Amino acid sequence: MNSLWVGGIAIVLLWLGYRVYGRFMTRLWQVDPGRVPPSKAKFDGVDYVPARNWTILFGHHFASIAGAGPILGPVLATAAWGWAPTLLWILGGSIFIGAVHDFSALMVSLRHGGRSIAEVSERVMGRPSRILFAAFLWLSLILVVAVFAAATANTLVKEPHVVLPTFGLVGVALVLGWGVGRRGGNQFLATLAALAVVAGLIVLGFRCPVVIPGSQAVQIWIVILLLYALLASVLPVDLLLQPRDYLSTFILFFGLASGFLGLGLTHYPLRVPAWIGGAHAQGPLWPMLFVFVACGAVSGFHALVASGTTSKQLADKKDALKIGYGAMILEGALAVLALLAVGAGLYWRPGPGTAGWVYPELLRSGDWIGTFGRGFGRMTAPLFGATLGMTLAILMLNAFVMTTLDSATRITRYLTEELFGDAFGIGFLRRRGWASLFVVLVAAVLALGQWQRIWPIFGASNQLVAALTLLVVTFYLLERGRPAVYTLYPALFMLVTTSAALVYQAWTFWRQGKFVLAGLAVLLLALALFMLWEGSRRSRRAPSAPAG
Repeated sequence: MNSLWVGGIAIVLLWLGYRVYGRFMTRLWQVDPGRVPPSKAKFDGVDYVPARNWTILFGHHFASIAGAGPILGPVLATAAWGWAPTLLWILGGSIFIGAVHDFSALMVSLRHGGRSIAEVSERVMGRPSRILFAAFLWLSLILVVAVFAAATANTLVKEPHVVLPTFGLVGVALVLGWGVGRRGGNQFLATLAALAVVAGLIVLGFRCPVVIPGSQAVQIWIVILLLYALLASVLPVDLLLQPRDYLSTFILFFGLASGFLGLGLTHYPLRVPAWIGGAHAQGPLWPMLFVFVACGAVSGFHALVASGTTSKQLADKKDALKIGYGAMILEGALAVLALLAVGAGLYWRPGPGTAGWVYPELLRSGDWIGTFGRGFGRMTAPLFGATLGMTLAILMLNAFVMTTLDSATRITRYLTEELFGDAFGIGFLRRRGWASLFVVLVAAVLALGQWQRIWPIFGASNQLVAALTLLVVTFYLLERGRPAVYTLYPALFMLVTTSAALVYQAWTFWRQGKFVLAGLAVLLLALALFMLWEGSRRSRRAPSAPAG
């Protein structure tokens, strides 16, 4: 099938989902732009800071939720089960589950003063649920910080020409944040100047690659990245977080536009079979496809961003649809592009002239990012040439992994203050600096150690966060007498699917002798059942906050 037709139809469906179902969700949540948002009501100049323009906050939110997930998930799932089921899950998941999940997490946080979804769960489900949920989220985020630090460090070692633009972007963002956010400079002109400098840094990076010699290069980069994350997590959001993510989004926009323009010029046929089969070495299509493709369809991490940083920076509630729902739809478009890059840009079987461009062979090498980069490079060859196109794809991924790293560190700092500082009464962990240092030190132990041993359980745990978030917002809507089926059905689907994935993984891990992973899977199942029972038991109690 022609990849251009598939891509065109997918984009139209995503756009219709935003225009029709997105607006329906704003009516369901009774969005009232007249209410003062937490960013203004609780302004503190560090975390609660209204974004000057909705485009800046959109940039932060989108850059934080995108990361590598919406690219790597489709790359792996398309090779396992085929492009048709993967595409259907991306489209249906994005419109009816993922965007609903993100928008609802943002709205319920706004209704509770910008508090995290974990803290909101106490008001809806009770204190035991809050502590268990917050502890689970904290551990998951520590793993995210560790893994993204390790992944970025590996990329900086393998692709030394991206070092200058990666870190140079931080300096450019600080200048932009000071000039526009603090001094009131012209956003349009400042953005053009900043992007010109970033383009120059990309060129300079090719001429002056930064290489750390020796066998400890990865470990050194991990330490540098975690020190950066520590600094980024305590600086005022309008100085670094907002402008950095805003600029990173332009890199992705350029990548998206280039990818779809390249698709229009090449319109290769989809070489991957539409349907490969329901069984695979990674497990059956259901439930494992829905765990493999998280970002790009639905991801629990998005709720942590929406209720962790975004809700504290939203200046006007009328922009909640664009940011909460619209960013997820755009992420679905990115996932579609990733699917087409490997499904049409690469070959499915070896043959004359295919050496180095065969999809399954590239995956077997373990370089998943490189696999996407090669497909993207071949698809955009008429624009840049295959080699430069591949490099741009890797740079795009690297920029977003960095934004996810610093956003995840800040959100984990919030959870540390809430869980250890407030709930457990550890006084010094109520302070920003100490809480961030604690997060980074624990993440460093994992990043420099054996994080690979527990990473296999992350996919299911991330989807469990999405299921539990949807449960929290469902019980919240029920308490207010609002229609809840639009979050209840997605919550039940995600809960059943994730539970099935955890059962499958627990059995598989047990048979492989990985008893720690098997035990973690069982514990996650117990958490899901407890929160479902607790929420059902308390769903008829008095409202915890006024509607608005």
